[in-house]
Amino acid sequence: MSQVPPPADMTLQRSSRDATSVPTALAGWLATLLVDGAEPRVTLHSGVDANGMSSETLPLDVDWSEDGAARHGEYVARVAPAAADFPVFPRYELQDQYDAMRIVAERSEVPVPAVRWMEPTGAVLGTPFFLMDRVDGLIPQDVLPYNFGDNWLHDAGEDDQRRLQDASVGLLAGLHAIPDPQTTFAFLDPARHGHEGGSLLERTLARTVAWYDFAQADIGPSPLVERALAWLRLHLPTAPDGEAVLCWGDARIGNTIYRDFTPVAVLDWEMAAIGPRQLDVSWMLFAHQVFETITGMLGLPGMPHFLREEDVVAEYERLTGASLGDLTWYHVYNGLQWCIVFMRTGARQIHFGEIQRPEDIETLFHCKPLVERILDEAGA
Repeated sequence: MSQVPPPADMTLQRSSRDATSVPTALAGWLATLLVDGAEPRVTLHSGVDANGMSSETLPLDVDWSEDGAARHGEYVARVAPAAADFPVFPRYELQDQYDAMRIVAERSEVPVPAVRWMEPTGAVLGTPFFLMDRVDGLIPQDVLPYNFGDNWLHDAGEDDQRRLQDASVGLLAGLHAIPDPQTTFAFLDPARHGHEGGSLLERTLARTVAWYDFAQADIGPSPLVERALAWLRLHLPTAPDGEAVLCWGDARIGNTIYRDFTPVAVLDWEMAAIGPRQLDVSWMLFAHQVFETITGMLGLPGMPHFLREEDVVAEYERLTGASLGDLTWYHVYNGLQWCIVFMRTGARQIHFGEIQRPEDIETLFHCKPLVERILDEAGA
């Protein structure tokens, strides 16, 4: 059984970037994109540390002149991490994220921030980035997790919590309803990056194996991950490729901005893919259960009534008319992905001197008890 680190250990340094140079660099870049004589001025705000473990998120304001009038814009820069900063993923396709958000905005009612400018070369900030509109609202926090208590979601009434839950499931239904996803989002097929052959789900699993290989090169292998992989290979579903949808990927309420318990912006598209709809539904459930496992081990009450599988599945099937069937394979698969995330974020914490390298890397896995339980129940 894994040991859960103190809550302070959940705060992660994401970058060694010198933030003081960012406003000048962005202003010079924007001057080439805005009208002549715009003379943009960039004000950088403090980063977002309560959510997310991968890309840098830099809130900023831009002021400029246009046609003799003062203009003001409020944006967020989504910046790929530098290789030296132990990124979570082997590659960061910022253009794919940008295009996925743009197409979702064009072809669905799912709220996404408007994407504005893309810088794909890394010449301005050292790594690629794009700017999107900043959206005001509240986000269920990851640090400390929202189900720990003393925050707007935990302290809300159960009617409002249920309203947020159902609306969040509605986001998945809206994304999965975008027609012809395999053509529209062909750039999200794992085959694009060399994971060819077999079914779409086989290619997806192959991409995850490559991700694990990338992670263990720095921190060593995980018996739990390899146990999960063996079971996944043996029980691979025969999901027809023709039933694939656009999967948000990191389908968590912690990646959503809400106002009055209603979603107003869907964030974090770096795990977007085409695949079975069950991937997203399982991820939303699994993410909450990770936090519930931690509260249980710490003796906190948590939110056991919230995001229950039977409720989420029933609402999703009501909205879509689709039958999800048994989600066990997808829970194991998403548990494996969470383990890999913790391998990479743990390696980063070691790199930045935030923690000592543990003798057993699986003590870094906040999700370990949950993954073990799911594997035991599956007979793995």
